[in-house]
Amino acid sequence: MTHTTVLRPPTAWREDDGWWREEASTTIATEVREEVSKSALSWNKSPDLPFDRSLNPYRGCEHGCVYCYARPSHAYWDLSPGLDFETKLIARNGLVERLTEELCHPNYVCRPINLSGNTDCYQPLEATYQTTRRLLELLLECRHPVTLVTKSTLVLRDLELLAEMAEHRLVRVFVSLTSLDANLKRTLEPRAASPQARLRAIRELNTAGIPVGALISPVIPGLTDHEIEKLLEAASRAGARTAAWMLLRLPYEVAPLFEAWLEAHYPERAAKVMSLMRQCRGGKAYDAKFGKRFRGEGVFADLIAQRFARASRQWNMQDRTEQGLNTRDFRPPRAQQDLFI
Repeated sequence: MTHTTVLRPPTAWREDDGWWREEASTTIATEVREEVSKSALSWNKSPDLPFDRSLNPYRGCEHGCVYCYARPSHAYWDLSPGLDFETKLIARNGLVERLTEELCHPNYVCRPINLSGNTDCYQPLEATYQTTRRLLELLLECRHPVTLVTKSTLVLRDLELLAEMAEHRLVRVFVSLTSLDANLKRTLEPRAASPQARLRAIRELNTAGIPVGALISPVIPGLTDHEIEKLLEAASRAGARTAAWMLLRLPYEVAPLFEAWLEAHYPERAAKVMSLMRQCRGGKAYDAKFGKRFRGEGVFADLIAQRFARASRQWNMQDRTEQGLNTRDFRPPRAQQDLFI
């Protein structure tokens, strides 16, 4: 690996995510390691996920969301799931070339690829590296469907590209919404886009003809669950047509970070929040079992599910799905070039 210094995004690519004016003075310099990718796609057999393959251009995430379930993955690089996860990032070089090779494999079967299965593919680092954009250009060229999840308005940089993909039924975008409370967001997701900026992204994506949905995640019992109905209403009014939700996940390394954050920012609610979390997790802070890790169990988790379903019906929001994306027109990236060899 080599080390580089990441500069702030060029002015031409800046999007008003609603954080740098208030946070710039306290932002810690970001260090980036460049990893030469040996493969592109990650595969899963999880019955909880609507996709079986994903693609992650970056490891770590500058957004700094305290609850991020991907934080423990940084330990693989001998880096901490805390501050290192937010400031010592890894950019994966050669992904376009590796993906090209994998899509050309004779046994490859086309199904939707999920971008941002782990960390946000439109985090600020993307403004410099532009790996996500180059991947989308490749997928459009070979007519391969993709879904992506983001909480960044940098996605609007690629509006024309995504709109062209949408014309061929090759893309669905999901914008993650956690809270409409800007003060809560400021500490919970310190360098992610503001709630208003995310709703604007939904509105502009929808106006451009790009299928867009809202991912209400994470739902935090005792802290954000009271906003479920308002979040779905706001997303629907902005143009989202599908919605899904996930309960807060607190893997072993994340739980103490989140509890410390609660004590620092919401000490009067900390005990209640963690009590409700344990009620939803069989008495523990987290349960990673399939069928339970995303939605939890018990009376309170069931109540969240019922409220979400009722509000979704009220605002005509459909369930998140990868069905309907076009897999029939896929052609390996080198298919046309091979005719001239």
